Amino acid sequence: MTERSYHDPLHGAIRLDDRDPAEALAIALIDTAPFQRLRRIRQLGPAFLTFHGAEFSRFTHSLGVLELARLALRNLERHHPQLAEHRAVLYAAALLHDVGHGPLSHSGEEMYGLQHEAWSGRLVRDHPALRGPMEALAPGTAEAVADLLEHGRHPSPAIKALVSSQLDCDRLDYLLRDSYSTGTSYGRLDLQRILAALTLAPDGTLALHPKGLMAVEHYLVVRNLMYRSVYNHRLNVVCNWLLCRVIQVARRLGPQLVWADGVMAQWLWDQQDLDLETYLANDDIRTGYHLERWMEEAPAELAEPCRRLLQRRLLKATDVSLHAPARRLELLALARQLAEAEGFAADGCCALQQRQSRGYHAYAGGLRLWDGRHLQALEQRSALVRSLSQPVELAWLIHPAEVAPKLRHRIEV
Repeated sequence: MTERSYHDPLHGAIRLDDRDPAEALAIALIDTAPFQRLRRIRQLGPAFLTFHGAEFSRFTHSLGVLELARLALRNLERHHPQLAEHRAVLYAAALLHDVGHGPLSHSGEEMYGLQHEAWSGRLVRDHPALRGPMEALAPGTAEAVADLLEHGRHPSPAIKALVSSQLDCDRLDYLLRDSYSTGTSYGRLDLQRILAALTLAPDGTLALHPKGLMAVEHYLVVRNLMYRSVYNHRLNVVCNWLLCRVIQVARRLGPQLVWADGVMAQWLWDQQDLDLETYLANDDIRTGYHLERWMEEAPAELAEPCRRLLQRRLLKATDVSLHAPARRLELLALARQLAEAEGFAADGCCALQQRQSRGYHAYAGGLRLWDGRHLQALEQRSALVRSLSQPVELAWLIHPAEVAPKLRHRIEV
């Protein structure tokens, strides 16, 4: 008999017992090299340059998601025992939902132009260390997990929703964990009430008992605040732009001017032929080492953004969200002009970053309330949720600190 405990700062002791086949599978998957690699992938990418506590890994988060999936399923099984047959698929999917992440998590997706969901599915299907234990438990398990992670498909819509929805175990854990690690105080969710409110609608989809309405409203407000204060923080925007700039310039300069080891060379210049082992060989350590080498010996165009990141000499970001799109472009042209006058290469230090943020997507797998008699969309019941459904336009003008006084004066004028 093997019993395993992970002492988590949020969830306490996460205990796994191999007498339960689904938990035995989780233990086997945790011990694989692809999952252990997640210890070397920061959950929040370069956010540690803004929030110094944001150093934790995808490994830590993935264990938390597994624990929440177990708690959620345990609550649902009390009234819907038929869900127990999906336990192994749920545990494996919860644990492996991020196994395909590249270096620096979501920042790495922007840098390298890859989707972690596709790679998670591919790894589950094709990597022997992951596929083997799942198929040994029950043939077809690996394909079921891969399909759930890559395409969001599963015969049970409730199991699918626990893995990927607007109230899935992934989101619940990362909001709690990201808030804890960044020192923000928004993420104090009423987790027990949310999990206790989970139920099945008559069509088998996941729903919420109305007793959990306020807890879910709070969760959606917290999510909105975390996007505004952490995920879309202006310095995170700057860091992500600099990281993308590094990879863009390295690819353009090519192997004749840029040193890279065999793994990084394939990531940069032969990405379409990445195999599983070469994909897994890149993590925060390898990418970070290349940033150091490029800072020291690459052409200035590449060395400069690496230096800004490694020495935390970040560019500034001015919020121009309230300006019309045409005015934003005028301000970008002005920033470039001022930067060139100060001796900077404008392409390397001036940019306009724009995106939309929405606290709740009513029509993207929206949440529903079920009291045993009436099924109702969450936004129909809650004016607060309706307000979160409105998109918010976000725009930042990136520029050197040296031009900030003149630029901001012109913006005010």
